[in-house]
Amino acid sequence: MDKKQLAIEKHREWQGKIEVISRAPITNREELSIAYTPGVAEPCLLIAEDEDRAYEFTRKGNLVAMITDGTAVLGLGDIGPSAGMPVMEGKCALFKTFADVDAFPLCIDSKDVDTIVQTIALISKSFGGINLEDIAAPRCFEIERRLKEVCDIPVFHDDQHGTAIVVGAALLNAVKVTHKEMGTLRVVINGAGAAGVAIGKHLINMGFGNIIMCDVNGMICEGNEGLNSGQEEISHISNTGREHGTLADALVNADIFIGVSRPHLVTKEMIATMNQGIVFAMANPVPEIMPEEAKAGGAAIVGSGRSDYPNQINNVLVFPGLFKGILAVRARDITEAMKVAASHAIADVIPPEELTPEYVIPSAFDRRAVLAVANAVAKQAEAEGISRIPYAEIL
Repeated sequence: MDKKQLAIEKHREWQGKIEVISRAPITNREELSIAYTPGVAEPCLLIAEDEDRAYEFTRKGNLVAMITDGTAVLGLGDIGPSAGMPVMEGKCALFKTFADVDAFPLCIDSKDVDTIVQTIALISKSFGGINLEDIAAPRCFEIERRLKEVCDIPVFHDDQHGTAIVVGAALLNAVKVTHKEMGTLRVVINGAGAAGVAIGKHLINMGFGNIIMCDVNGMICEGNEGLNSGQEEISHISNTGREHGTLADALVNADIFIGVSRPHLVTKEMIATMNQGIVFAMANPVPEIMPEEAKAGGAAIVGSGRSDYPNQINNVLVFPGLFKGILAVRARDITEAMKVAASHAIADVIPPEELTPEYVIPSAFDRRAVLAVANAVAKQAEAEGISRIPYAEIL
């Protein structure tokens, strides 16, 4: 049985990858009276006096809303909210498995930004954090921005920022291995959707160098017509030389290539024009260039989104630990500095003496990453004054 058929059979067997389990014993009248009426009235009254007590008396402090509209599910595109449910359940299972964080999938049957924002805002009091998932650009940018304005809990679009954080971590170590100099690097990102734009902003914040965004029309430059809101915003801080041309033109003398686009867009001849290239081709399941081809073109370090090659760039290294950390201090927001701290924390999981061209990013199953990220973002949240309780080491 191949993997596709096996996945179908297992999903039919599981009938869902998560379930709700009671934390309260209810086996007799006494236990019933405490967990439910009349005893439950007492914590209700305390929360009514002080809403923050919901963190003490309910599961809110360890509960994340996993929300999609089904418009950008994996590489499958707009397949609808119901079809996105297996992915949402899978993400919830990862939260629990890797960080013991509870997450609940919510699939919204609307593509209207106002409706989506209002729906999420109205249910936000039940959760300690919101994770947006598989929402198409450019609507995802506005939905996240508006939710951050109206919600008093952290809002995180993993397709954007989780990807950006793990790419930043891998690049920190790749730069060390290749002895390149931070701040002087030419970084080409192909794919100017949600992930690509977020990666570009994050790498600029981290100080890698000149970021050149590319889409189907080639290099994105300030003043280009037809840019969406996210592309327009990043055009003002990227491509500092105001270059025009194709992806192939952009790659000449580039230090880094990051692909979040489509299969087979890059050739080994294009890689050969790079400067000891670091190549992260992450289109999934088929990358912009296969790792062996990139190596044949002279790439110094190669990574992809695939688990069957070294240096898998995987968001699982980010979101479980990030939410574990922000929930631990009851953070009100997730800031740019917290994202940078998360990238450094993941990179630092690998000691310098263990770094090699085939090992610049920890495995998704390296449990050290969860605690490293959790502690880094919790500490940073307290430093920025956006935590509700003091930071204490997360073990």
